[in-house]
Amino acid sequence: MSNRIKLRDRKKEMTRQAISNVATRLFVEHGFDKVSVADIADEAEVARKTVFNYFRRKEDLVFDREDEVRELVREAIADRGRAPPVHAFQALMRELVETQHPLFRITERPIAFWRMVAESPALTAHACGLQVSLAGDLSIMLSDAVGRPRSDADAHLAGAMLMATLVAAYREALRVFRQNGKPDAALLGIMDRGFAGIDAALAGTPYI
Repeated sequence: MSNRIKLRDRKKEMTRQAISNVATRLFVEHGFDKVSVADIADEAEVARKTVFNYFRRKEDLVFDREDEVRELVREAIADRGRAPPVHAFQALMRELVETQHPLFRITERPIAFWRMVAESPALTAHACGLQVSLAGDLSIMLSDAVGRPRSDADAHLAGAMLMATLVAAYREALRVFRQNGKPDAALLGIMDRGFAGIDAALAGTPYI
């Protein structure tokens, strides 16, 4: 029974990833607003209903890794040992850059991806909303980790500053890549400066 469940879960994940890959390719080639869910279903050779079984909204086909991000952060904070939760988050982000995790791997592909996002008002708005959502979720993880209320102002400050740092670092890395520079160095440089400011802002709190 356990093996059958695992096989079923793997098949579901493969189907989900296949749909996502097709959607991303079509969006980049033709533009988000010019591609319908029906187009994606036809290209992926699945029913339109199947697409919505895996993705609630069309925008979710573009930003399909948010659950993975949340799980990575949740695990890093839970497994931090004696390290403060913010430092555990910072260490995870540095590790993802240094190991060339797809979330931070800078190539022509993310350049084309973010150009597609910028050309769509719907995706631009969704990206901004997602940034706010992830910052809020991060603040909850941080406050839970130290036993403070989820409304704790220091936790929300930490979540907002950490997310803003990542966004600024990623944008700079994309800019440097377009100029044939070293994006990883740019990513880590902005991250470290932002993290240093966050550590200073949160001095005296249990988060660092």
